Amino acid sequence: MKNTLFAAFLLLAALGQAQTPAVFNVSVDKPGAEVQPTMWGIFFEDINLGADGGLYAELVKNRSFEFYTPLMGWKEEKSGDSAGSLIVQNRGGKNAANPRYLRATAKAGKYGFSNEGFRGMGIRAGETYDFSVWTRQAGEQPVRLNIELRTPAGEVIGTAALAPSGKDWKKEKVSFTATATEPKAKLYIWLDNPGAVDLDMISLFPRTTWKNRPGGMRADLVQLLADLKPGFFRFPGGCIVEGRELATRYQWKKTMGNVEDRELIVNRWNTEFAHRPTPDYFQSFGLGFYEYFQLAEDIGAEPLPILNCGMACQFNTSEVVPLDQLDPYIQDALDLIEFANGPVTTAWGKLRADLGHPAPFNLKLLGVGNEQWGEQYVERHKIFTKAIKDKYPDIRLISAVGPFPDGEQFDYLSKEMTALKAEIVDEHYYRNPEWFLQNAGRYDRYDRSGPRVFAGEYAAQSVAVVSPDNKNNWRCAIAEAAFMTGLERNADLIQMASYAPLFAHTEGWQWTPNLIWFDNLRAFGTPNYYVQKIFSTNRGDKVLPILYQNAAAAGQDGLYASATFDQATGEVIVKIVNTTAAAKNTEIRLDGWKKTSGSGKLSVLRSDSPEAVNSLDQPTRISPAEQAIEVKDKKVALVLAAGSVSVIRVKN
Repeated sequence: MKNTLFAAFLLLAALGQAQTPAVFNVSVDKPGAEVQPTMWGIFFEDINLGADGGLYAELVKNRSFEFYTPLMGWKEEKSGDSAGSLIVQNRGGKNAANPRYLRATAKAGKYGFSNEGFRGMGIRAGETYDFSVWTRQAGEQPVRLNIELRTPAGEVIGTAALAPSGKDWKKEKVSFTATATEPKAKLYIWLDNPGAVDLDMISLFPRTTWKNRPGGMRADLVQLLADLKPGFFRFPGGCIVEGRELATRYQWKKTMGNVEDRELIVNRWNTEFAHRPTPDYFQSFGLGFYEYFQLAEDIGAEPLPILNCGMACQFNTSEVVPLDQLDPYIQDALDLIEFANGPVTTAWGKLRADLGHPAPFNLKLLGVGNEQWGEQYVERHKIFTKAIKDKYPDIRLISAVGPFPDGEQFDYLSKEMTALKAEIVDEHYYRNPEWFLQNAGRYDRYDRSGPRVFAGEYAAQSVAVVSPDNKNNWRCAIAEAAFMTGLERNADLIQMASYAPLFAHTEGWQWTPNLIWFDNLRAFGTPNYYVQKIFSTNRGDKVLPILYQNAAAAGQDGLYASATFDQATGEVIVKIVNTTAAAKNTEIRLDGWKKTSGSGKLSVLRSDSPEAVNSLDQPTRISPAEQAIEVKDKKVALVLAAGSVSVIRVKN
C-alpha cells in the first residue's frame, strides 16, 4: 500500500512539473502593514478538563469535599473485618470558602478510603510525588496514616506514612517515589490504628511540574503552548467567564491567595451537553489569575484577561445585573488592572508582590464580556468603557460582537461598536471547512474605518457545530490554514487570532474539535495545532503584497497565499496552501529582491488523506517536514504537494 501511495505521489509530482506554473508575484520591496506581535495567540478555557484534570497538575479530585456530592471521587475501603466511618462535616461560616472536611474514624482492622483522580491518576516510575493534607486529631488517640498509590489490579506502586497529632489544624506533608508507570492509579489513605482524624485539602502533585513549581502546572502541556511562541494568552475563557447564571460566573478575586482559601464552584460545562454529561466537573481555582499571568509571562505572551460585564451566558439564563448595581463588576475590572500593573504601594499591587511578583505584568489588553449580544450588552459596554478609559486610557479594550460571524446579532453589534469607536472587536467562527475556504477573502473587502478585529475563537467543524463526532482531521486543518492566510494578508485590520478550544482530555471532553488532546500521561498536538504552529513561528513583521492571477490568492485554482517580511532575520516568508488533490507546479517571483540567487528553507505540512488525524499513539503523523530550496533569477520553483501547507523562507 505504501509503495502504491508513493508511486501515486511521484506521478502527481511529475504531472505538476509538466503543468504551466502557477505564478505568485511577491513585492519584496513594497512592505505594507505591520503584523502585530500578538497576531497568533492562544485561547484557554476550562472546558474538557482543561484546568482541573489537565493543565493544573493536581491528581486528587474533590480534594476539599466541596462538590455538590461531597464524597464524589472518594470511596470507602475495607480489608477483611475492618470497620469505621467517613462523615463529611460542615463548619459553615467559620470557613465560608471551604466549609467541608472529612472525619475518618477507624474502629477495627485496616480501614481507609481512596480517590479515583481525574479518570485515574497518571503516575510515572521514578517520579517523586508530594502528598499534603490539612489535618487535626479528632479523638484522644493520634491516628497514623499510610499513603499508597495502587494500580487497578491492586499493586502498590508508591507508599508513605504520616503521623499527624494535635487538636489544631495543621498542614502535613510527605514525599515518595513511584516504582511503576500507571495511567489509571488510585490514591489510598489507610488509618493504621483505631481513632478519629479530620482531613481537608488532600492533595497529590508530581514533583516535576512546569518550571518545577510546587503545586504547579503539567509540564508537557505547557511545553506544547510554549512551542507555539504565542503572541498573547487569553484567559479564563470563554463561556466560563459568564457562568450559566451570575452566581457561577468567574470571579477573579476568589482565585487568588492560598489554595485552601479559594472558593470552589461548579464548572458551567458540568451539565451543558446531554451527549457528554460530566457531573464531576468543578473548578477548584488552584489555577487562578495569578498563575495565568505568570504563565503568560513564562511563554512570552501578552496576557489577555476577559471579565464578566454583568451578564450571564445568554445561551442559558440571560441573567443580567441591573445597571444601577454594576459598580462591583466595574470595580473588579479596575482592581484587576491595578493588580497587573500597579505599584507595590497600591492595595492590589501589594498583593501581586506578596504572591511573589513585585514587578508589574504590563497588562495592555482587557476583554469586556465574552460572547454577549443585544442592547443589554451595549448599555453595559458603554459604562465599562468610560470607567476603564477614565482611569486607564492606555488599556486597549476587546469588545464582543456576539457568538456568530454573521446574522442579525452580529450586524447589530458591528454597527454599534463602530459608532462607539470600539478599539478591537472579538469575532467568532465555528463553521464547516467549506465556510473557511469561502471566507479566506472575508477581510480583503472589510471596511477599514471601523474597529480592528480579534479573530478570537475559530475551528472548522467536520460534522456540525457541537457535534460529538467532530474530528481534528486534515480537511479541517487545511481549511483553517487557508482562512489564516486571509487573516495575515489583512494584518492592518486583524490584530489577533486564536483557535478554540485549546485542551481536551481524551476521556473527559465535552466539546470537539480541540487543539491539543491528552490523557493522564501523554499529550499530542492535532493537525490544527501544527497549522497554528507553522503560522505563529513564521509570523514576520510586515505584510508583503502577493498576487496570483493579478489578485489576492483567496481560492483561485484551490490556492491561498500570504507573505510577510521578518525584519530581524531579513527573510521573506511566503505561505501557500494547496487545497486540491493534485500537486501544483509553482513559481514564486520575488519582485524587488535584492539578490539574484540564493537559498532558503521550505516547511511542508501535508497528508495523503483529508480524514487523517494525529493520536496519542501517532502524535506527529501530520507534522511539518523541512528541506532546503534554491532561488534562481529571483524565482523559487517548486511543486506544491497535494493537500498541503507550505512555508518558504528566503533571505533578502
